[in-house]
Amino acid sequence: MSKQTYIAKQKRHWIIRKKIVGTIDKPRMSVFCSLGHIYVQLIDDINGNSLAHCSTLSRRYRETAKGMRNNKESAKKIGQLIAQIAQEKGIKKAAFDRSGYKYHGKVRALAEGAREGGLSV
Repeated sequence: MSKQTYIAKQKRHWIIRKKIVGTIDKPRMSVFCSLGHIYVQLIDDINGNSLAHCSTLSRRYRETAKGMRNNKESAKKIGQLIAQIAQEKGIKKAAFDRSGYKYHGKVRALAEGAREGGLSV
């Protein structure tokens, strides 16, 4: 990532984080994308707790997504899994924090998967 791209991402991240605060009723759904994996967690910012998490490295994902290679498919599956975990914990809504990433590709697929799984994002 070039320096200009990184700075632009950081600015987007700061602008987003000023507006989004997670609570117990409506936690912040934070996304992180590395080159090989996708991570998402539900965070209660008031108490400073992570309520739920899921990633492409988690056991629950690996059991259900055998043979998946496409990043968008994987992201959609992670969104569905985090929605399922959230419903098990009684969470129905979440504030989507894309962490400065542009809303397309993997990030968009993750959000759509969470919506399909029943989580209001």
